[in-house]
Amino acid sequence: MKDRLTKWRLLSVFAVLALVLSGCGEPFLSTLKPAGAVAKQQYDLMILSTIIMVLVIAVVTVIFVLAITRFRRKKGEENKIPKQVEGSHLLEIIWTVIPIILLLILAVPTVAATFEQANVKEMDKKPNKDGVRDALVVNVRANLYWWEFEYPDYKVITSQELVVPTDQKVYFNLISSDVKHSFWIPAAGGKMDTNTDNVNKFWLEFDGAKAQEANNLFYGKCAELCGPSHALMDFKVETKSQDDFKKWLSAMQSAKAASPTDTAAAQGQKLFEQNCLSCHAVSPDDARPEQARLAPNLATFGERSRVAGILDHNEEELKNWIRDPEKYKPGNKMSGTYKQLNEQELDQLAAYLMSLKVEEQ
Repeated sequence: MKDRLTKWRLLSVFAVLALVLSGCGEPFLSTLKPAGAVAKQQYDLMILSTIIMVLVIAVVTVIFVLAITRFRRKKGEENKIPKQVEGSHLLEIIWTVIPIILLLILAVPTVAATFEQANVKEMDKKPNKDGVRDALVVNVRANLYWWEFEYPDYKVITSQELVVPTDQKVYFNLISSDVKHSFWIPAAGGKMDTNTDNVNKFWLEFDGAKAQEANNLFYGKCAELCGPSHALMDFKVETKSQDDFKKWLSAMQSAKAASPTDTAAAQGQKLFEQNCLSCHAVSPDDARPEQARLAPNLATFGERSRVAGILDHNEEELKNWIRDPEKYKPGNKMSGTYKQLNEQELDQLAAYLMSLKVEEQ
């Protein structure tokens, strides 16, 4: 008996800890710490629905407790029949009207938010004489298991790391090149599917103050089971002020081809051109047609925070990835598509890739 009580106490402690920890979250990844207009709206709707559900549960619980205490069978009154209220018009009206009111309280703001978040008219407006729209549009293309981000009005393409301005709506065109994925930045809002046969559209806005709290870095994820490495299909979102974002775009547009001065990096460039250039690009403008973009654009690889979206950004982890990408992301399309390199060649190729920087040029 004592052992059973001990087990129940441990179970209770773990249950309470699980409940507490489920509410914890970092500002760069948690939906409970919204960092944008869409996320805040979705968070408020979640709180509203939770309040309504808790209120309903509390009322039902009170009625239940009242019923089993006040109307329980008492000694000497086994044959007593309580007052019958069957067919009471008042009660019928009460338990019909109250649910309708609660549904309206939840439905009206939900429908309003749905229409507001689906409003993408700005991105469909014609560009000015320079070919640039007032709205910032990003084309998102999901692949097994990496992400591509294209800024079509500026002829700039990045991979794995999305760069956005704060306090400004960013409109997204979402599509997939292989199977169904789902684009989700938990702290900013979402999620929305990326399909192969149609383009989904929506917008997000990143709050400047909240972005500073998160050190201007958020995490994005694939939220649709897409294969063995679905859980590893992450990307990073770097936020910048609107002025800094314009400077970043300008730097990307004026970026020149890498010309490494280091001997090892120069040899690595030759290896890259022989083995990797058929799939990867190293210039932000990436003039290849969409169907030819088979692998991530590496123009800013030296400035990234992760290798393959999951490994620490250093030469050792980069070499580990090149040696055996299947070990880290099973089912990825890079596995077995290039010849194996010796250690010296790996060092040279890693040195070249780490030299690929735009903003520091």
